[in-house]
Amino acid sequence: MLQQLPGILFSGGRIAIITFHSLEDRIVKSFFKEGGAEKNESDAVYGTKIKSELLVITKKPITPGEEELKNNPRARSAKLSIAERI
Repeated sequence: MLQQLPGILFSGGRIAIITFHSLEDRIVKSFFKEGGAEKNESDAVYGTKIKSELLVITKKPITPGEEELKNNPRARSAKLSIAERI
């Protein structure tokens, strides 16, 4: 699903993903930071980075508050990450 995001979202469109495991969170975070752009070796000049098509809105993932954890203990590992297509 992550690979299809840049083609699905219009410019200015936002995507919000909830992860429940640290490995999932790492995959989403790295994709938002680096994987939004198609990486072709012929497009990249040596020593330059290809810019991502996604702008990370949340610097750190949003986690549930104390009230939410009281009402829903399963939410303790949930993290929300948001990005916008530029």
